[in-house]
Amino acid sequence: MMKILIAEDEPVSRRIIQSLLVKWGYEVVVTQNGVEAWEAIQREQGPLLAILDWMMPGMDGVEICRRVRQTDDLKPVYIILLTAKDRKEDLAAGLQAGADDYVTKPFDVRELHARIQVGQRVLVLQHTLACRVKELEVALSNVKRLQGLLPICCYCKKIRNDQNYWEQVEQYFEDHSEVEFSHGICPDCYEKVMEEEFRKAEDRNLVRSDEFVVRSH
Repeated sequence: MMKILIAEDEPVSRRIIQSLLVKWGYEVVVTQNGVEAWEAIQREQGPLLAILDWMMPGMDGVEICRRVRQTDDLKPVYIILLTAKDRKEDLAAGLQAGADDYVTKPFDVRELHARIQVGQRVLVLQHTLACRVKELEVALSNVKRLQGLLPICCYCKKIRNDQNYWEQVEQYFEDHSEVEFSHGICPDCYEKVMEEEFRKAEDRNLVRSDEFVVRSH
């Protein structure tokens, strides 16, 4: 259940908004002035969406917007300004201060609900994006990349490391990456090496057999 903050000093308007939010299935945090609203937003489990009246005692909604946007370690909060101001310059000032949206008084119930739903969708997208970024950072932290030139012996294929020691290719890559080696034999090497070894072994067995026959006689 999404938590929404109401900051409204006018009792009737505050109760109307509260009852609507409860009806729409939201958890509601109610405050009566800007100071209480700012304190609620800063709490660890504070609301992610706030409906702030522009004019309030102690601290107005625009000032809260500024503080939210200027506080780096504060979680993202979607802010809807509730105001009787309808001049374009006033609305622009509220948005420039950090508000995400606004609803003019007297508000239309359907419009308020729609704007809250927009805010909820934005917050879900932000959360999803943050999770993806975190997953990507974890994945990148587990990746080791080899870059630059590797001095390698053209005969034995050993690699010279940063301490000027020569080590086997397998050991070098295991030390500088997440690679682990599983040894096998490719078809070319099987033909060149293994079959030759098999032939030599067969020849040795034939020689031993001949020696056995000669000694037996």
